[in-house]
Amino acid sequence: MKKIIPFILLSAGLLTGCFKGKEEVKTVEETKTPKATKELNIYTERHYDIDKELIAEFEKETGVTVNVAKAGADELLKKLEIEGADTPADLFITKDAARLGRAKDLGLLQQIKDEEVLELVPANIRDKDNYWTSFTYRARIFAYNKATTDPSIFSTYEDLADPKWKGKVLVRSSTNSYNQALIASMIAANGEEATRGWIQGLVANMAREPKGNDRDQSKAVIAGIGEVAIMNSYYLGKMIHSADPEERKVGEQIAIFFPNQDGRGTHINVSGMGITKYSKNIVNAERFIKFFLSEKSQARFTNENYEYPSNKNVEINGTVKSWGDFKVDSLTLSELGKNFKKGTIIADEEGWK
Repeated sequence: MKKIIPFILLSAGLLTGCFKGKEEVKTVEETKTPKATKELNIYTERHYDIDKELIAEFEKETGVTVNVAKAGADELLKKLEIEGADTPADLFITKDAARLGRAKDLGLLQQIKDEEVLELVPANIRDKDNYWTSFTYRARIFAYNKATTDPSIFSTYEDLADPKWKGKVLVRSSTNSYNQALIASMIAANGEEATRGWIQGLVANMAREPKGNDRDQSKAVIAGIGEVAIMNSYYLGKMIHSADPEERKVGEQIAIFFPNQDGRGTHINVSGMGITKYSKNIVNAERFIKFFLSEKSQARFTNENYEYPSNKNVEINGTVKSWGDFKVDSLTLSELGKNFKKGTIIADEEGWK
């Protein structure tokens, strides 16, 4: 990989400044020539080592140099909007279907036309018009202490708003994209007012003010601070196989419950990617999508990052499989983007920090 370019976007000046160092200007100009197809520019919010390693493998296999710019999804979307046709980005990668949907709605993506690739991914985890596809997904589950809690007490996300859970629920901030997507799915399923009531109840039942990441919520369960934590499934896999003995010890004490199995199913979200509308290296972008969805890459995503593979032909990692099959929320993920902003406002108004 040629370079990784992390950045924090503080102003429009900085937004337009990325990729404009002396070397980068030369690179972008080269992409204006059809013959200069030996590079690929990626905007991504994912931060995992597995992505970095797979990008390096892609470079080795293809001879294509990959330039990576990392930031939050909203910053990257703003950057794409401001740059317009001058953007150097060929691919936009996020860990949230709502942001991918927003990129589509803003006209920042173009359709993926490789039918062979699209056939690998079930329709419910890619855009219905093929403007983006997922490459992994994860479930938003309940985590509990398997030594002290009988899972028969759990049922649905909605049930966590019942007063019987007062002082027992652990969840991170509503400003996190994982919870924003969950709230958006609740609005799609139950409507705005019901979701507002759910958030009111959830906030009243929290064991503490939201803080920390998903792993911190499960650690708080084992510490006895609360009884149930809302977290993403793959974090448990990472904890069970962590190099940190304390984290591994917590992971081994945690069990998973998939909520809403008698109804619409458990909420999932995806990591996905789309080719930017003004990509100068479309062929390489298509090759990269095919590479990330290859059986070899998908096996690494599930075996090393404990995500569910989007390629339907790839076997799920043994640890992940041990949690059992579950019914996935039937909501079309493209719908998340429609409720994202409303959910964020409601959560803020009802005090979910």
